[in-house]
Amino acid sequence: MFYGGTLVAGRAFSDSIEGLIVGYFLWTLSLGAYSGIMNDIQSEASWGTLERHFMTPFGFGPVVFAKSIAIVCRTFMTSAVVLVVMLLITGTILDLNLVTVLPVAVLTIAGALGLGLVMGGLSVLYKRISNVANLLQFAFIGLISAPVFDIPWTRLLPLVQGSAMLQRAMVDGVHLWEFDPLTLAVLVGTSVCYLALGYAIFGLATRRARRLGVLGDY
Repeated sequence: MFYGGTLVAGRAFSDSIEGLIVGYFLWTLSLGAYSGIMNDIQSEASWGTLERHFMTPFGFGPVVFAKSIAIVCRTFMTSAVVLVVMLLITGTILDLNLVTVLPVAVLTIAGALGLGLVMGGLSVLYKRISNVANLLQFAFIGLISAPVFDIPWTRLLPLVQGSAMLQRAMVDGVHLWEFDPLTLAVLVGTSVCYLALGYAIFGLATRRARRLGVLGDY
């Protein structure tokens, strides 16, 4: 991507490489969190082991939530490797202050994780929805590159606010405590809301699947 873009666009591509790296890094994080939990639930359903989670003393919801945390940790490790490779190939230097980057990135992908829980719940209820679920991956590109400063209401969508803050943190070197309180409040509010909404819809979908007797179907 880098060498091809440099060959075609030349200087114009090189001048925007920092933003492209940050955007691609966030896209891999979001995609890993979203597809990881959704694919895990679909795999459990296809293996016929999904029903066993309902018989644990913890309940299905907490088990899935614990799996989500593990998937997010794994996604961070793989995306970090991709980020290092991108920086080495392009010769780009970014501000990787973990005190700022880590909290902003975690809160940002919480929205993607909420969407993954929604699609995971729907896959339990309606089974084969992978084609529809995969389409949402391309929407992440639009959300990450949304013109948040030109269209302020887009801040309320998942990934948008976090993407803008991550760009400022990694490209411009803005620290977490230098963001204004309203910006931080929007990030925390949208992340918590989308994660809670996703978890609620997941719970409703799995309960309906149990009532209809389709939990073990594939």
